[in-house]
Amino acid sequence: MNSHRLIKIKHLIVAACLSIPLLPTAHAKQVDLDVNLATPIMEANKTHNAFIKISLEGIKQEKLQERIPANIAIVLDKSGSMQGDKMYYAKEAAIMAINRLDLNDIVSVVSYDSRVNVVVPATKASDSTRIARAINRIQAQGNTALFAGVSKGAQELRKFLDLNKVNRVILLSDGLANVGPSTPNELGKLGLSLAKEGISVTTIGLGLGYNEDLMTQLAGFSDGNHAFVENASSLAEIFQYEFGDVLSVVAQGVEIRIRCKNGVRPIRVLGREAEISGSTVNTRMNQLYSEQEKFIILEVEVPAQENQASIDLVDVDINYNDLFHKRTERLNSTVAANFTRSQQQIEEAIDTKTYEAAAEQVANEYNRKAVEKRDQGDIQGAKTILQESANYLDNLGQSLASPKLIEQKEEALQDAQELDDEQEWTKKRKELKERQYKRANQQSY
Repeated sequence: MNSHRLIKIKHLIVAACLSIPLLPTAHAKQVDLDVNLATPIMEANKTHNAFIKISLEGIKQEKLQERIPANIAIVLDKSGSMQGDKMYYAKEAAIMAINRLDLNDIVSVVSYDSRVNVVVPATKASDSTRIARAINRIQAQGNTALFAGVSKGAQELRKFLDLNKVNRVILLSDGLANVGPSTPNELGKLGLSLAKEGISVTTIGLGLGYNEDLMTQLAGFSDGNHAFVENASSLAEIFQYEFGDVLSVVAQGVEIRIRCKNGVRPIRVLGREAEISGSTVNTRMNQLYSEQEKFIILEVEVPAQENQASIDLVDVDINYNDLFHKRTERLNSTVAANFTRSQQQIEEAIDTKTYEAAAEQVANEYNRKAVEKRDQGDIQGAKTILQESANYLDNLGQSLASPKLIEQKEEALQDAQELDDEQEWTKKRKELKERQYKRANQQSY
């Protein structure tokens, strides 16, 4: 073949390649979904209760500058009990945290006592010096209009509300809500209504005077974080942790639907609020963070199956708002169980990590019930519940050779020993409620 003909063929090939339309580059999903069964192989010809873990994890952010813009309202209690060090450290923590924001972020600051005051209306976070001056002018006095303060913070967020931003109210309070709506139920309803708008509320309880039931309800129904801070000098650290979460959100508006199959019956969801209707379970998460796992544990009843049978237990469908690409994404998965008469196969197949996660949530439920008994004045009843929890963790921990569960057993026994002291109960109760909340929601700090 002569050189002129070769050149002509090469030109034709290049021309043909250039004429082919380029396919759009597929973008990576921002969330990984895993569905795991604690006991993938079960004994044949028996009905079983089984734990299914539905796990979601935001992918790693490759570049620090590539993050989702934040729309944050800081709501500060400035009632009379906040005078002195509390107010000083609260203002310092807020200013330090705001300095982490950049030109694409929106910030507002609201203070409240008997009344509510907008200290910094919603604005770009560019003029940090002016914002700091405004915060430093806050003075503590008056009562605690907590509901109105959170509502005003949400109102400031709505000025720039965008489902492609991270919309977060950060509430700091050291006292009981005593002006306006003030019950945990009322604040829980507020949290739920804000969640429907794409707003989450993080609650930070300072000292020993705040209502931890109210604060965890408000945070829980909006899928925010919760922290108990005994000493005001620790506020800066907590604010840094919180802003770290806010600035690492990769997905929002996560809707989870689980459909049980083949006669499998949903019993309960551990750790999160969920709606069970027939064979379908619906729940949600407001936000997912980069490299943080969030999960729910579903307990199901599995009908008896013949030896060597294999059935799908559930289908899981996830919808979420991909904040980086500003579009709705969908994920789906399923999980199956196999059945055998071989005890060895059953034991070798156990998924230890999934079983540990389920056991932790079961123990968390024991802990909740123990606090309820203690609140009723039944200290012995509370101790009995915690002993049951310890026995459950010990038996399972030994069976799975799990140091993690054995450690939690010791924790339950220690909790039982600390229920008698009336003078320390206020602090202990806050510690227990904080721990319950963090475990149920897999909080990062």
